[in-house]
Amino acid sequence: MSIVTRFAPSPTGRLHLGHILSACIAQDLARQSSEGKFLLRMEDIDASRVRPEYEAGIIEDLAWLGLKWDGEILRQSERHDAYQRALHQLQAMGLVYPCFCTRKEIQAEIKAMGGAPHDYEAAYPGTCRKLSACEREARMAAGESHAWRLDSRRTANRVGPLTFEDGHRGKIGVNPDLLGDVVISRRDIGVAYHLAVVVDDSHQKISLVSRGEDLLPSTHVHRLLQAALDLNEPRYHHHHLLRDKDGKRLAKRYDALSIESLRQSGKNAGEIIEQITSLALPPR
Repeated sequence: MSIVTRFAPSPTGRLHLGHILSACIAQDLARQSSEGKFLLRMEDIDASRVRPEYEAGIIEDLAWLGLKWDGEILRQSERHDAYQRALHQLQAMGLVYPCFCTRKEIQAEIKAMGGAPHDYEAAYPGTCRKLSACEREARMAAGESHAWRLDSRRTANRVGPLTFEDGHRGKIGVNPDLLGDVVISRRDIGVAYHLAVVVDDSHQKISLVSRGEDLLPSTHVHRLLQAALDLNEPRYHHHHLLRDKDGKRLAKRYDALSIESLRQSGKNAGEIIEQITSLALPPR
């Protein structure tokens, strides 16, 4: 069976060691089958943060490291029609609702309930889910700005019990309450990560999604969307993250560990791959 994987960076900065770990694992998994494919996708829907020079830098870094993808690069910025079709399907099924809340309002309500305001997205209290259909329609007709949230419990009731297969952890049951009613269409760009990623994975016929273990909770949402929209269900490989000597996750803010900086310091591709290996920890 051929394996199709993908590497999907956001061109909002240069690649760092954590990105390259993800890319290397995805490429290695694809090459396990003679007809396997390793695809490259640019998650560039947030025009306020995306820069052409960052995309060029990503391509340059991957080529310099010897990572070779198959076929053309897919760009999310060119696929808004596909995301809108998916959103309209969910709207027609009554599985999403408009959310008029601002970030500040959500944080205030969670705080008043005794929760942690920094975790407002995962703990969204369902404020706009409780609105009547008449009130929703009136506020939208008045032009009030809104996002769209997935009604996770209603979706779970519609599609029934779900599982997904993870390469490290085996079969995992989907918990629709883990992240709650996530935003699937932002008010500024018309789509959000959770919806775009499942639509694109199905479009590209991805059979194995390889990504960091920090995205494991998101897979519960993605399975709900896949089932509701009748999209392909891939297998998953949530790999460990790179961490520094203190156990902190490496991120874009560690500029000294960007591939660009490491190249300028005189390191060659082999040394960078070796550095990734030395920082790698086993999956938890």
